[in-house]
Amino acid sequence: MSVCGICGQVLSSEVAARRHVRHAHPDRQPRCPLCGAAASGYEELQQHVEAAHPEPEPLPGARRPELECPFCGEAAGSQLEAHVRARHGRLLGADCRTSRCNRLHDTEDVEQLYECPICGLTCTNIQILEEHVDLHLEEHNFPEGGSSGDLELAQRLQTEEDKQQRLEEEKREKEEFKKLQRQYGLDSSGGYKQQFLNNMEREVNRGRMEPFEYHKRKADMMECLAFGIDDGKTKTSGITEVLCKYYQNENKDVRRVWLSAGVDHFHSSLGDKGWGCGYRNFQMLLSSLLQNSLYDDCLRDTALIPSIPKIQSMIEDAWKEGFDPHGASHFNGRLCGSKAWIGACEIYSLLTSLRIKCQIIDFHKPTGPMGTHPRLFEWILRYYSTDSEGAAKVVCTSRPPIYLQHQGHSRTVVGIEEKKNKTLCLLLFDPGCPAQEMQKLLKLSSDGTSLRLLRKFMGSLKEKQYQIVAVDGILTLEEKTGLRHAVLKIYSSEIKKSCIKDEPDLGWEQVIGEDVKNGPKANDDMEEEKFLLKRQTGVLRRSIRT
Repeated sequence: MSVCGICGQVLSSEVAARRHVRHAHPDRQPRCPLCGAAASGYEELQQHVEAAHPEPEPLPGARRPELECPFCGEAAGSQLEAHVRARHGRLLGADCRTSRCNRLHDTEDVEQLYECPICGLTCTNIQILEEHVDLHLEEHNFPEGGSSGDLELAQRLQTEEDKQQRLEEEKREKEEFKKLQRQYGLDSSGGYKQQFLNNMEREVNRGRMEPFEYHKRKADMMECLAFGIDDGKTKTSGITEVLCKYYQNENKDVRRVWLSAGVDHFHSSLGDKGWGCGYRNFQMLLSSLLQNSLYDDCLRDTALIPSIPKIQSMIEDAWKEGFDPHGASHFNGRLCGSKAWIGACEIYSLLTSLRIKCQIIDFHKPTGPMGTHPRLFEWILRYYSTDSEGAAKVVCTSRPPIYLQHQGHSRTVVGIEEKKNKTLCLLLFDPGCPAQEMQKLLKLSSDGTSLRLLRKFMGSLKEKQYQIVAVDGILTLEEKTGLRHAVLKIYSSEIKKSCIKDEPDLGWEQVIGEDVKNGPKANDDMEEEKFLLKRQTGVLRRSIRT
């Protein structure tokens, strides 16, 4: 900030001060506006005016003319100075130079000043300056001596600023898109194998793993991947059998309980932590199907639990058969070597390709108070209790477990409790729960405290949307072929409703404000890609209808 040595005006910079002196004081001496007398400086000129040109006394009885405010036109009289300072002080900026105002400025913080590049007006507020410059540009209102070059310069600067803002916005969008790709495993950072090796190297560097163990686990992993089977190191077996015995002897507050038989728990490992829940839940579901003779023919080529890369390959094979072509296009037909999230649609396509009959049920909005989903609980109760007869307290059914998807995560329903007060409680296997915790259930105490790992009451499930995949028998080859043809017609003809059933009075077209059939309304490519990425969390799943 600089002050003119001739007139005392405060300017924003040394450059502005020199320009001001050049235009306002060509002879570099202030002159009296009344008589033209030269003075060496502003203070001397002020003393000259007060001594040589005193304000004449008004005639007796004469009325002094009222002074008007130059900003608002309001008559202020002798209070003009106080009026201007009080009402228009921020507009004055550096022009407020009365002795009283100078004393005020001495006691206050000096404000940032902004000078108009066209006329030199100084403002204390950047927004006022922008509005002022806009008036110049709109009205071509330049001071005398100004040139059209100033307008061209201002317009060019504005164009460059707009261009820079667009570039920054495009950069932010690209960064956000890359972040979404990383979050949903669609970047080029590798898949299960690469993450497993990276995490083991990190453990070695931190001293938590010996180099010998690193090489041994690497060799074991490579062998399992070569055969396409899971290494079983995250598996916990026998939990459902322990639960069956526990409910028969303990837990007096439970009226009835239904359980899926023979479900093994699988939790995430170093290779799939953060993205593998869908694959782990499929392993849990498959562990039960492999122990049910009804599905022997369907699973004759899948005698052992497949590894996650093998499951990815199986889903790709289902796409190649023609199941879920829309989903295949979302992933560009490729899952292997990636950390892509999967959800209910991929599980449905994989099971159907194996000739396992199943359906997706979409609970896309709460149906109870405080965001709860009572219809979800009621549907699961009907699923387990439909084929059970008698009044047995504990029913170990032949029903396979249920794949349960919600935003960003999925779990496996292995049973349901009906309390004596008629409330319902789901029993869930969570792939995020480590084996050390799940193994506590194998030594279940009489008080059942460890059951808190499994129990989920209605108030615990308050996501906006849930989808479940429920197995319901096997498909003949003809039925499988018919389903495949129907799926291929989905996106070229009217949607037909047979494998997905919405609950009564629940529409399925809108999910979290998005049209699940058509995606975003806008045609913007980036927005479409973001929609396709968000779809993989299971929140924006479009429903398969055949």
